[in-house]
Amino acid sequence: MASKVAEKRLQKEYLNMQRSPPPFIWASPEEKNILDWHFIIRGPPDTPYAGGECEYHGLIMFPSEYPFKPPDVKMFTPSGRFEVGHKICMSMTSYHPSTWNAAWSVATILTGLLSFMLGDDITAGAVKTTDDQKKAFAVASHAFNLKSKKFRDIFPKYATPSMTDLPDMGVQPSSSDPPSGESSPLPPTGAANTIRTEGEDGERDTSTAKAAGEAGPGAAVQVQVTKRDKGRWWMSWRMVVAVVILAIVGRVSTSLGI
Repeated sequence: MASKVAEKRLQKEYLNMQRSPPPFIWASPEEKNILDWHFIIRGPPDTPYAGGECEYHGLIMFPSEYPFKPPDVKMFTPSGRFEVGHKICMSMTSYHPSTWNAAWSVATILTGLLSFMLGDDITAGAVKTTDDQKKAFAVASHAFNLKSKKFRDIFPKYATPSMTDLPDMGVQPSSSDPPSGESSPLPPTGAANTIRTEGEDGERDTSTAKAAGEAGPGAAVQVQVTKRDKGRWWMSWRMVVAVVILAIVGRVSTSLGI
């Protein structure tokens, strides 16, 4: 049973996950037990885990003393990287309570798990396979998950014959792309690039710059950078920086015996 502190913290993290999930990650607690969080990880491009049917289902098991004690993490989908159903040894799990930081969250843990998954370190719960074997598991992963009643119950939106993209698939749409169904007009030859930015008050400032040459001699490229686009990129980078900083703090604390 979750303590009041743990319940309040995890409720806050649920809202944060709904508002701004990390790239390639989605997570949700069980309806009757907020300490058990099921997650989905999708493989980033240019990795053995990438592909149209690539999807990994796992579980974070938080202790009632969270956030003052670390959780355990398991993976249920065969990946070629982790043993199915076994606890995974990471600096953010109960294997290393001395390196745990109470500031770490669901998003931090899963971002760290994805980073660890892309490496080749062998610890408890990890296995060593070839890239070809990992790719074979990736192709079969979504079909494997669909057979799991727990996966279907927790993630009905994603338990469909064809995979549905997670909220953040790591690809930001270009603000200069035309809306669906519309064509992008060609700029006049010899024109300057038009760069528009949107400020806090919603007004737009316009400045010009010489063409970079990528679109052809004298061509113009119009780029609109909105406050929303900047926010999305900032959130993604902020998560990466946070994980790096927290990892460094954990190592320093361990070396000093804190």
